[in-house]
Amino acid sequence: MKEYKSNEELLNYLISKGVTIKNKELALEAIEKYTYYSIVNTYKEVFKNNDTYLDNVTFEEIYSLYDFDKNLKSIFLKYSLEIEQVIKSLIANTISEKYGVKNYLEYNCFDQSVDKDYIDKIRLNIDEEISKNYGKHAAINHYKDSYGFIPPFVLVKIMTMGEISRYYGLLKQVDRQNVSKYFKISDKLLKQILLNITLVRNFSAHNNRLYTFHSKFFISFKEIDKTYNISDKSTNLYMIMKCMERLLDDVKRKQFINLVNNELDELNKKLNVISIKNILSIMGFPSE
Repeated sequence: MKEYKSNEELLNYLISKGVTIKNKELALEAIEKYTYYSIVNTYKEVFKNNDTYLDNVTFEEIYSLYDFDKNLKSIFLKYSLEIEQVIKSLIANTISEKYGVKNYLEYNCFDQSVDKDYIDKIRLNIDEEISKNYGKHAAINHYKDSYGFIPPFVLVKIMTMGEISRYYGLLKQVDRQNVSKYFKISDKLLKQILLNITLVRNFSAHNNRLYTFHSKFFISFKEIDKTYNISDKSTNLYMIMKCMERLLDDVKRKQFINLVNNELDELNKKLNVISIKNILSIMGFPSE
């Protein structure tokens, strides 16, 4: 769109492209709340053949895919937060036990095979994060004022998922393995998973389309599922889902799977022009 169009005009434009709107009042309400761009422009491609909409496409069907993805983002965000909390606890316990609660950020506590400049960068980022949170975070204030240092179990609370992922990757291998063995996977795989979960979390939190997620950061997925056919060197949402299942406990894993399956079932009821198999294929599910 090169010029402003009202919501009414946008729906009329959509109709002119061959899309049926069953209930214009509800469609107007939807784009008023979530915007035409977020619903139609973001989710229309699967309903088109080149530049032309498939026959009998409705706004309601496009919206059902938008709604599915919106709910999916809430699920992945919720359980990535659960994984983040467990990872932070495991890392804090590991480094506290080995290096103590005061000097664990010394250079010799990191993987010595990594470029020193890169380690110095993460240490600087941590110092900046502590400074940024001083005066705002009660535990940071307490330990900084009373003891002059921040212990690991407090530090991890203010670190983002991205920061904790990078920090984990810079630990000595024996320390990484001490964390990854909790999930019965290799430290290399856990490092790859954390990097990708960070991306998925950012997609979810910033309202980017999730079901089409692909990452260039490859996961050694054969360690999760030896039978899965990886067609290219990219990571899809199905692979992320299966990796998250590995990092969740039994109760949370069942909840996660059930919630995703429920959303797929609901979407399946609302699709007419395309099949749920189209969506599952895009997400990376095996054909069976």
